[in-house]
Amino acid sequence: MPKIATLLASAWPCRAVRLVLAVAFLAAGAVKLADVHAFVLTIKAFALLPTDAVKPVAVLLPILEILAGGLVLVRPRTGLLLVGGLLLLFIGVAGNALRQGLAIDCGCYGPGDPEGEVYHGLWPTVWRDCAMLAGVVYCLARRRPPPGPIPAP
Repeated sequence: MPKIATLLASAWPCRAVRLVLAVAFLAAGAVKLADVHAFVLTIKAFALLPTDAVKPVAVLLPILEILAGGLVLVRPRTGLLLVGGLLLLFIGVAGNALRQGLAIDCGCYGPGDPEGEVYHGLWPTVWRDCAMLAGVVYCLARRRPPPGPIPAP
């Protein structure tokens, strides 16, 4: 058990989490920007936005994903906060679709998404996003200074 505690206290697990998050968000954003029309159709399937808002969101969201993925690598705290916010949004949207009984794919990695072809439905998406959110929380929590009195200058 001490070896696990030592590993978790080191910087490497958080670096690995940040790398995975960066790759996931950079890839997701790039694939969606490459085929905005397909992403527009995916957003429409969730039936959450007015028709006029769908296209701007279909362009803005992938840009935010790419920005978040890059920031996780160069400005970790800012990037993790942005990724965490996006993950909360995605979990909420998927949860709403599940509540409505919609049988749709998340469209997370664009048309022909391997996950969408293997797993049908939104539950795998929710679980994956929750796991990524746990990684975000872990990295944000371990970056905090230890509790205790603030040392005198």
